[in-house]
Amino acid sequence: MFILLLQTIWLFISELAGKDLDFSVILKFLTFATPRLIPMVLPLTILLTSIMIFGNFAENYEFAAMKSSGISLKRAMRTLSVFIFFVGIGAFLFSNTVIPASEKRFINLRKNIVKVKPAMVITPNQFNDLGDINIKVAEKYGDNDRFLRDIIIHKKAARPGNFTVIKAVDGELKGSVNSDLVTLVLNDGNYYDEIQQRSPQRRKKLPFAKTHFEKYILNIDLSSLGNVDMDEQIHKKGYNMLNVNALKDEIDTLSFSVNKDIKSVKNDVDRRNGLKGLNKNMKIDTLQVVTNDTLDLKDNFGVAQKLQIYKLALSNSDGIIRKISSTQRNLTIKKRALNKYEMSLHDKYALGISCILLFFVGAPLGAIIRKGGLGLPIVIGVVLFLTYHFIGIFAKNSAEEGGIPPYVGSWLSTFIIFPLSIFLTRRATTDRGIFSFDNFIQPIKDFFAKRSAKFKK
Repeated sequence: MFILLLQTIWLFISELAGKDLDFSVILKFLTFATPRLIPMVLPLTILLTSIMIFGNFAENYEFAAMKSSGISLKRAMRTLSVFIFFVGIGAFLFSNTVIPASEKRFINLRKNIVKVKPAMVITPNQFNDLGDINIKVAEKYGDNDRFLRDIIIHKKAARPGNFTVIKAVDGELKGSVNSDLVTLVLNDGNYYDEIQQRSPQRRKKLPFAKTHFEKYILNIDLSSLGNVDMDEQIHKKGYNMLNVNALKDEIDTLSFSVNKDIKSVKNDVDRRNGLKGLNKNMKIDTLQVVTNDTLDLKDNFGVAQKLQIYKLALSNSDGIIRKISSTQRNLTIKKRALNKYEMSLHDKYALGISCILLFFVGAPLGAIIRKGGLGLPIVIGVVLFLTYHFIGIFAKNSAEEGGIPPYVGSWLSTFIIFPLSIFLTRRATTDRGIFSFDNFIQPIKDFFAKRSAKFKK
């Protein structure tokens, strides 16, 4: 836990450093970050300790003394097996109650810390929310990174959309400790403002007003960000902030939304291509069967009518393609979110099961290798856990993109260690090693013995 907590501090050091935060706020940050590490720490801990303890028993001939007294390995593992079973139940309850609550506090605390010094939010090469603007810069340099290069600004407005864009070659951030205003001085740029036309014909031309400036001063009011409540809870709907019941409700909502979008685009396409009204006033049984194409435009319409029909068909086809493409993009986003919620639901159950299975991997493995302490058991345990962990990461990434079902992404690593736990437990309880080299060597000896006998004969 200590090692992974240090890694967490290193990952989020940019959000904590240089913001004059109280020690209590930093302590809250670390406290809320600790429970999210349990799904990685707890299985690794069980695996390492089981290998070390049972390896130490075997190395010091404790198991030999137990067996001479009539105590088998199964009986020696019985009490710990019951204990690990309750640990697995506790892991599920912990992941269903404590982790969602701490994750909610952790995410909201990060958002609130960001508001303390908004000027530090400006990250190069990405849009950053700063007051009533979205700003993107290519580079920050100079004292306290106050000079900016290649600036793009989208001003927020009451109507949705980016209608005002400002571009500048460089700029400078100026501010005062006693003032709630931050002054952004832009040099050598252009001011673009999109003009909204009432006429649909003029609106298609996408008119805009362009103004060139040598210097433009933009004052950003940050008074609303001055008093930041570190305990404010705004974000509550993340997939890692919900318990099992809330996750099931959210999955049902997203599934209904996805199915509704699919049905909506299907109905819209049928309406656009006229499929619904095709047989509206006709009786199918009274139609005559024809062998030639009755919709041939060659002889039934004039040139102007043909041109009009072709334009209408092209417009309808283009509209249908645009509608399908737009819906497909939206469905991709919703399905990715749905996959995350489903994996989060299965992860809560998989954590407890993986703790139990990793015990039945580590305990017999320690009895087989007969090495305790912090040497070989640590190496073997870390290698096994990293394999288990990386398989889980690759499976979840694939499940998030829809390559495999979400439940497979959550359970794949557990499915893999399940037969391994059965194999190692059976080998350890029957006093056999991991591999019997005689099974590999004996066929080779028999082969050469037969060849030698044939040669002598």
